[in-house]
Amino acid sequence: MSKICHTCGKGPGFGQNRSHSMRATKRRFDANLQRVRIVEKGQAMRRYVCTRCLKSDRVAKA
Repeated sequence: MSKICHTCGKGPGFGQNRSHSMRATKRRFDANLQRVRIVEKGQAMRRYVCTRCLKSDRVAKA
């Protein structure tokens, strides 16, 4: 699965886990993506869209 929003292009962020001793290990913050049916060019398609785009009605759900 592609971890990128179809509408805004929001993707994963990267950072570090910090233990109690402040040892750093790499980690990944994935975007909150939902698989929804959207209308695009008159056709209904299934795409991954982030919840921010869903809440702000940037996407027309089918």
